[in-house]
Amino acid sequence: MRLLQPGLGPLDGHHYLAADPSRVHWGLLPNATAEAALTVRSGETVTFDTISHEGILEDQGRDPAAFFGAAGIAASGLLHDAVELAASAREHLPQTHGPHVVTGPVALHGARPGDVLEVEVLTLLRRAPYGVISNRHGKGALPGEYPQTPQGEPASIIATVGDDGRGRLPVGDGRQLGFALRPFLGIMGVAPATESPVHSVPPGPHGGNIDVRHLGTGARLFLPVQVPGALFYVGDPHFSQGDGEVALTAFEAPLRATLRLTLHTDPATRSLAARLRAPFAETPSEHIVLGLDRDLDEALRNAVRDALTLLTHRFAVPGPVGLAYLSAAADFHVSQVVDIVKGVHGRISKADLMC
Repeated sequence: MRLLQPGLGPLDGHHYLAADPSRVHWGLLPNATAEAALTVRSGETVTFDTISHEGILEDQGRDPAAFFGAAGIAASGLLHDAVELAASAREHLPQTHGPHVVTGPVALHGARPGDVLEVEVLTLLRRAPYGVISNRHGKGALPGEYPQTPQGEPASIIATVGDDGRGRLPVGDGRQLGFALRPFLGIMGVAPATESPVHSVPPGPHGGNIDVRHLGTGARLFLPVQVPGALFYVGDPHFSQGDGEVALTAFEAPLRATLRLTLHTDPATRSLAARLRAPFAETPSEHIVLGLDRDLDEALRNAVRDALTLLTHRFAVPGPVGLAYLSAAADFHVSQVVDIVKGVHGRISKADLMC
């Protein structure tokens, strides 16, 4: 597989936004004061390059040539933008910043608070044939039990993509675990209505680091606009993730994403978004609602509440009937338990609502 270096290879969108090391956000999300890197009109498409934070962080040496070189990946196999960012003078403070590198923001002509930004995922292309899965600093689902490395050092395992298009994870004895890839962007969001710094890790009503693995090609995410222009951004690219993301990271690796950005200003969509506690999404076959909270039980309750709101407000299903339906037919999964604010996503079949 050839590398998708900045500006080279397929650039399918009306606009292209590189992960320019001098302009990306690192560890903090765009807020209400952020300067737009690009301004587009509703319905236009943007091709975003994204950088994975894994392999460039301070506790990994902030030297991707050395980090990946230890696994046999030559310097010629590295992405230029990732190398440049790691070598730059850009300040990144792991004590107060998140790890993520964010591309954007993109402003939407005419977007105003209360509108809803629809993000349609058109294509997701792998920029490199490798990535990293980490269990870092006791922040996974089993703190105190893992990582099992000398002196409690961060555990990072480099995974690759095989010739068959499947993930390959070395066991350490010559074997490799193989698994299916399902690329998606862990971070898609709009700027919150605050001038304060916004840490990149916890998700919220602005979207951000929601880490829902079903938001791959063909999915549509709906984000309630909070500031003029919306100021949309992307990051945290994954080649795959299981529900839960229990180690701390999943298969973190760089993607080139082409997305269609559509602004909804109609009263029905604005009203639904205003009633929900979190962004919502669709795939070709399902409606997806999100529940977010520091407490996993409350995150589940919020997902159920938003599922009921969707059923009652959009489909005129009475609450008691909706709850019975959700119990009989809907699926609620743990999105992730590692991002301070935990996530649950509920999946509702569109076919069931064609009555």
